[in-house]
Amino acid sequence: MTRTPRRHELPDLAPLIDQALLDPMLSSERLQEGCDAARNFGFGGLCTTLTHLSAARERLGAPGATRLIAVIAFPFGAIPTPLKLAEAEWAAAHGAEALDVVPNLAALADGCSDAYAEELASLCSLGLPVTVILDMARFNDSQLALAVEAAIDAGAAALQTSNGFGPATSAGQIQQLRSLSRGRCGLKAAGGVHSLEQCERLLEAGATALGTSSGPQLIQALRTPRPSSSDDG
Repeated sequence: MTRTPRRHELPDLAPLIDQALLDPMLSSERLQEGCDAARNFGFGGLCTTLTHLSAARERLGAPGATRLIAVIAFPFGAIPTPLKLAEAEWAAAHGAEALDVVPNLAALADGCSDAYAEELASLCSLGLPVTVILDMARFNDSQLALAVEAAIDAGAAALQTSNGFGPATSAGQIQQLRSLSRGRCGLKAAGGVHSLEQCERLLEAGATALGTSSGPQLIQALRTPRPSSSDDG
């Protein structure tokens, strides 16, 4: 019986995965396991909170293939700009190689693009790559267009679809971001990414990274052979 490995469909998945370790009940043991998995599988990034950042840096070792990413003002961005800057500076001083930032969504809701962009510009000026975490399920079209353009103008390296607290991210959302960003930044799909089929759809739509808490499970699924179409009867 002939079987076709799934790895042929997504041969370079691991470097596109940002493994999320964001559970507020994350134990030290699970953190260590997550860091080891990220390093051993060759994930592109490991994303965690400030609470676990120093321990994650120590476990991952010196900067390498897996970037250590700190979330800033996660999950809702509802803290004053000086506190966001303090979080970002602390993260940079404790081993973060990139920042995933929840922006000033209240300013966006009020149409205050200057306040939204100025805050992001101050964070980008610290010198680490910044991914701006959007909330696409709640944005209307004009808010999304404003959020994308202002983030890119501020120096964002990438845009992320969701903080993971809403519906699962979709290929349609990535297509929207791709159309609005016009190749000027990376696109990270995050929120409910738990299957290879989702990964395929999101990557085909234009995602350049996948934020997920299921990285090891996805790689294991990728390595599990499945019947070829000739075996389906």
